[in-house]
Amino acid sequence: MDTNVLVSALRSRAGASFRMLSLIDSGKFILCVSVPLVLEYEAAAKKQSRATGLTSADIDAIVDYICLVAQKHKVYYLWRPLLKDPKDDMVLELAVASNAEAIVTYNKADFRGSEHFGIKAITPKELLIQIGEIA
Repeated sequence: MDTNVLVSALRSRAGASFRMLSLIDSGKFILCVSVPLVLEYEAAAKKQSRATGLTSADIDAIVDYICLVAQKHKVYYLWRPLLKDPKDDMVLELAVASNAEAIVTYNKADFRGSEHFGIKAITPKELLIQIGEIA
């Protein structure tokens, strides 16, 4: 899950990203994290705290829960850069390390090149369709 999906979920309970976040422990898909990605989640969420109305403690609780239910992976930086943004490379490296089928993001164009690893970039709505949560 790209950071923009988490931030979107925190900003609004009405969208696909919030629905996806609410299903992270449902067993319908596996969320994978690494230490660098969790630190990015935390920093980005806290930067948006005013817009989300969440306190630092709220964000800590959400990130802690993500860490509790997600599959943890170590990432060994064997290649870089592939994508335009090093933060996107970090997400792609985690996807490769975890043998993920997809990266869930709102910026699919940022992950052009992920298909070389057999990894698709999909939106939260596309994920929800794939897992049968929406038609």
